[in-house]
Amino acid sequence: EDVLTPFKDVLMALEGDTVALSCNYSGSVSNLFWYQQKSSSSPQLLIAEYAEKVERLSFKHDKQSKEFHLQISSAAVTDSAVYYCALQPTVTGNTSWTM
Repeated sequence: EDVLTPFKDVLMALEGDTVALSCNYSGSVSNLFWYQQKSSSSPQLLIAEYAEKVERLSFKHDKQSKEFHLQISSAAVTDSAVYYCALQPTVTGNTSWTM
């Protein structure tokens, strides 16, 4: 069974910070994703492991430790949201952070 566990449930940051969100997983995976859900909106795909680079975002996957990380540089108030790590569209873990 595939299980996802976020490292932190809530993360606080200051404007301009570099923010790292992390999840670990069990099982074997082929696709990894990060979603962002802003208040009163549905989750939106933010970045996938093999997607083209997205400005201010970087995706890292450590297969040995079964961890994957989303790094957001120059954090802004508009980045405040719930972030979901996902192995497939239906398996998610979440971390919320506010500024």
